[in-house]
Amino acid sequence: MASATFRSPFVEYGLDASKAAGRYSAAIGKKALIVTDRNLEKAGLLDGIKTSMADAGVRFAVYDKVVTEPLLDYVKEGLTAFKENQCDLLISVGGGSCIDTAKGISALATNPGKLADYEGRDKVPNPGIPHIAIPTTAGTGSEVSPATTITDPERNVKMLLISAHLGTRVALVDPLLTVQMSQKITASSGLDALTHALEGYISVKAHPISDALNLHAIQLISENLPQAWSDGTNIEARSNMMTGSLIAGMGFCNSSVALVHGMARPLGAYFHVPHGIANAVLLPTVMEFSIWGNPKRYAKIAEAMGENTGGMSLMDSAYLAVKAVKKLSDGLQIPSIRGLGVPAEDFEKVVEQMSKDTLVGGSAPFNPRKATLEEIVELYRKAY
Repeated sequence: MASATFRSPFVEYGLDASKAAGRYSAAIGKKALIVTDRNLEKAGLLDGIKTSMADAGVRFAVYDKVVTEPLLDYVKEGLTAFKENQCDLLISVGGGSCIDTAKGISALATNPGKLADYEGRDKVPNPGIPHIAIPTTAGTGSEVSPATTITDPERNVKMLLISAHLGTRVALVDPLLTVQMSQKITASSGLDALTHALEGYISVKAHPISDALNLHAIQLISENLPQAWSDGTNIEARSNMMTGSLIAGMGFCNSSVALVHGMARPLGAYFHVPHGIANAVLLPTVMEFSIWGNPKRYAKIAEAMGENTGGMSLMDSAYLAVKAVKKLSDGLQIPSIRGLGVPAEDFEKVVEQMSKDTLVGGSAPFNPRKATLEEIVELYRKAY
């Protein structure tokens, strides 16, 4: 076996883990900028965190304007707030948008130039500001990932930055913070986490440690997402989803994502489709295309999702994985791209450019079946 690496921040997870924010903050800095969404603050999800900070004697300021997918403007505004309040620590509370925004702030606080200068892999020269991530969705895995995706609206580009210097110092993973998630966000974030685990497992960069994490994440998510979606107050299902999302994050960031993510980024950039939904609408179509690249792995995915493959051929077992994902997506009321309200004429105008963006986006080469430009165009059209 070729050598492989495994990296992860310090993680505390379980009920009320978020209330340890003050204890960890006191060991790292003196004043924190909390990067969050004002709606989360209104819902009271920051109350326990703020109390723990006050009890630990750590001062804080709040930047609460992250209300959409992470935008370059949020990073700029957050950086200004960080400097004006003379902070030395970042705490992100929210979904992937808040966590990714804080990563962008962290990078620019210690590195010169623009965020676009560091687009790509391993281009951030200096370690960022210490960052504690507290996710409120069970989906992105960003709390344990060394990557951030920031949208530049002027270029219609979702910039992907990957660097060990973007990693968080601590992740506090508390399923109680997800209880108020709507069914729509539960579905999209849950399928985002499932996509991370699936792609991390079929990636050509997968290795035994990432395999163990990703397969277990697939099982946890597929078993518990329907229950968490049906009844948001089901603490056991919420806890299992949070654990599944967490270990999927650990799994994929130590292997890689693949073609689904490569195609989802341009779809999100051109049509403002949230990242989790973009993954969800593409996943079954891309899986069906990719099976021939590694049918054994897709057969294992089917088994992890509870499908009975006994007595079936390898290929028939592999296709059961696609069937299982389609069944889950349909049950969670995930539409097609057309069903998202994307006009056919507008879609056709940019489908070839989206396909070109996919090929240069970084993750497509890790797919088990390599896709040409023409094949990606057709996959978009089929998903549409």
